Amino acid sequence: MQFSAEPYRNPQAVAHATVDERASFIVKTYLHLTGAVFAFVLLEAMFVVTGIFQMVAEFILDGPLSGRFGWLIVIGLFIAVSWVADRWARSDTSSAMQYVGLGLYVVAEAVIFIPLLYIAAYFSDPAVIPTAGLVTLVLFGGLTGIVFLTRKDFSFLRGILGMLAIGALGFIIAGAIFGFNLGLIFSWAMVALACGYILYHTSQIMLYYRTDQHVAASLALFADVMLLLWYVIQILMARGRR
Repeated sequence: MQFSAEPYRNPQAVAHATVDERASFIVKTYLHLTGAVFAFVLLEAMFVVTGIFQMVAEFILDGPLSGRFGWLIVIGLFIAVSWVADRWARSDTSSAMQYVGLGLYVVAEAVIFIPLLYIAAYFSDPAVIPTAGLVTLVLFGGLTGIVFLTRKDFSFLRGILGMLAIGALGFIIAGAIFGFNLGLIFSWAMVALACGYILYHTSQIMLYYRTDQHVAASLALFADVMLLLWYVIQILMARGRR
């Protein structure tokens, strides 16, 4: 699920802040993003150590949710939790609620990633996960650098990305209902979508978020990174099966 920064278009936006305020906001945003990524990794490691990892993977892949509509239930729950987390992260009244929202979203991502990581770890090349992590890091760093160096406003992508995201969700639902594989081309298209969202949200962070909304900004970027990582893993696994 992707998030919009449009509500933050106001005179208090980062574009109108002082240089020090703008720098502080950007640093806080990326520190929180880094913290969210590390929390995600630690949660996955904890799941493995405690046995939750295999239990959840088997529940989704071979248990009650392994049927045609099981994944739709998982996606539906994830979207609902993501919506709540985003609203909490945008709270104007409680900084504690903002962190609860970010934390909730990190946990949701860690749980929904379990089946994919399980397949990648036990039924694919052991190098898939670390390679995917490195590729995601390089792509994210490169796209972030493009925005910061060019200072281009990518707000024009909002409508395009929104329509593409809805279309992608439609394909995912149709694939689950009718049982067809979306294929490698779809994964590449989703990587392109994730890259577009990184460009969009990074420019929003430079221009339109309020300087006190670093938690919500980091959540938006974290969602982009996770979307990118998901489909990079899918592509690497598909290439390994050839």
